[in-house]
Amino acid sequence: MALLLNKLKFQQFAKVPVRYKQGKEHWAKLRRKKTPKDKALGHFDEFYAAVYENSWLDVRAALLKEESKYIAVVNNFSDTERIQSDLELLGAMHLKKFYDTQKDNISFFQTISKSKSGKLSKDTNSTDIVNTSKDQLNEIKNIYSANYPNLSEALKAENTESIKEDSSAPMKLQSIEKDLNEINLDQDRIINSSVNLSMLHEYIPATKIKGLDDWVLESDHYKFYGMADDHKIDVEKESILPFPEYLHAYTFEKGNYTRFPNPKKGSTGVLDYYLFDGGSILPVLALDIKLGDIVLDMCAAPGGKALTILQTLLPRTLVANDISQSRANRIKSIMNQFVSDVYNTEKLLFITERDARIIDEANTFNKILVDVPCTTDRHVLHSDDNNIFKPSRLKERLKMPEIQSEILTNALKLVSVGGTVVYSTCSLSPIQNDGVVQVALKKAWEENGSVMVIKDMTEALLPLRYIYEFGNIGSKYGHIVIPTVEKNWGPMYFCKMVRVQ
Repeated sequence: MALLLNKLKFQQFAKVPVRYKQGKEHWAKLRRKKTPKDKALGHFDEFYAAVYENSWLDVRAALLKEESKYIAVVNNFSDTERIQSDLELLGAMHLKKFYDTQKDNISFFQTISKSKSGKLSKDTNSTDIVNTSKDQLNEIKNIYSANYPNLSEALKAENTESIKEDSSAPMKLQSIEKDLNEINLDQDRIINSSVNLSMLHEYIPATKIKGLDDWVLESDHYKFYGMADDHKIDVEKESILPFPEYLHAYTFEKGNYTRFPNPKKGSTGVLDYYLFDGGSILPVLALDIKLGDIVLDMCAAPGGKALTILQTLLPRTLVANDISQSRANRIKSIMNQFVSDVYNTEKLLFITERDARIIDEANTFNKILVDVPCTTDRHVLHSDDNNIFKPSRLKERLKMPEIQSEILTNALKLVSVGGTVVYSTCSLSPIQNDGVVQVALKKAWEENGSVMVIKDMTEALLPLRYIYEFGNIGSKYGHIVIPTVEKNWGPMYFCKMVRVQ
């Protein structure tokens, strides 16, 4: 005992070299060990730096921040008016009201722009427009001063393109076998490509993909992207992002990282509001939920998007599905905390446990959300637990795009004609995003005759550019919210597709 005490006292005063503090494993080897978080960051630096170019450093810094921004979705099964008042007292802004105000602002600048270019219709009193009060213009500039230059530039770009082509004319079918810089698939998009994006799988090294401690042949995992080279997709513009009347979402302005207090239980015994990443609400809005819709959330856990769909108070039925009992239990936990018994007693909500790839209820659902399992790019940089970048999960990670495409393909087969499918991920990877969409569209057409139209929502999303940063990587199909230090949402990719045949 005396010897042990003497040894402890000695270590308090003497600095023991690192090589003697460890066990049998050599100290130099221990220092070389990398955690899954380190491997994820290394992979992103190699992969995403080439995709996002000059934006990557800002995106990287935002992803590494411990705190990101959140949106609070008001629980309509609690005390709605009181909750809204409380959130407004915190200084939070109502997302729908913000969107409507910004859209009016944009419309005003468009009117001024058209008047200057002489494109007003004969029925328009151009004298009144030209003589619009300078005070009114200055007032709008002051209110939206931070966003005013961006709006002006965007609207100028839009006006220039409109001179070249009538926006009301339908877009022609385009082949995706060519380089994107050689076709004009996105001629009318305000956000233009700055990256030479010939084929999405070319972002992966030409022959091999490195797993940091393993090498795996790329051809075994990504060659299926070549199958969709010659498939043609119709793209149509969508000018409005629909906000359901009873969906109340609150957030803070750009650069404001005020934290929402933890929600409390209201008079009905359920929590006041649900907090999640602000990017997560966009796929739900893109679904355009209408009264009486029958909705399927194919990969619903943990349940935030399914809960947001319920908060619209519009669906006749919502099926929230996931693949395992543990994941289904997470959905049940969220619903128990936020939803009253009315959804159970009226059979409006069903929680199921099925593999989304083999759900076979065709023509039952007219709205399907496909929020697939992905690399969860923000999460893997902050936790080693169950990290997809663990060496033991390497093959699982490489196979992920194939599974994602199988899930989306099934959704495109299931949705009724005229129905909407929204595909989403929380990954920055163009392979998991546009690449999966590309493959699934062709597979659904070949296997089931499903013909889809892609909705280009660039114009619809323009009013949100003040608080969201949308990635400028030349996406062919979807849109991606990328994190930045000032606008730390996401990542969140989403693509809206409507079945026409």
